[in-house]
Amino acid sequence: MSRQRRRDTGPELAVRQRLHAMGYRYRVDHRPLPELRARGDLVFTRARVVVFVDGCFWHRCPQHATSPRHNGEWWRAKLDANVARDRATDRRLADAGWRVVRIWEHEPPENAVARIRAVLKAALGPPRSAPRPAAPPRP
Repeated sequence: MSRQRRRDTGPELAVRQRLHAMGYRYRVDHRPLPELRARGDLVFTRARVVVFVDGCFWHRCPQHATSPRHNGEWWRAKLDANVARDRATDRRLADAGWRVVRIWEHEPPENAVARIRAVLKAALGPPRSAPRPAAPPRP
């Protein structure tokens, strides 16, 4: 388990690269709430949106989850605890006013980016129609 990457996984990088190319800026591997153990893979602090890119094995994907045969009871308890912790994290973040987006590692990056953009648009509201006023000229 120590060899499992905590950040910069392939699926996470694919989503980050696409969002960055579109002009979005975010924090990486950041705790949205200081008292929370969970660290968001992408955190949009101003919009209060946190994105988790979940691995199919570790978070029990309904399509691709597998259960190890050796030491099965221990693994079942471990993976069930991961899922329960994910749900508790989602609730705590929602209670604090954050929007949570969970993406599976097998989800096409284009689909994931579209979902994230929709949540960001809803969180930030419509774009400003009037441009910001120019700064006055310096004397």
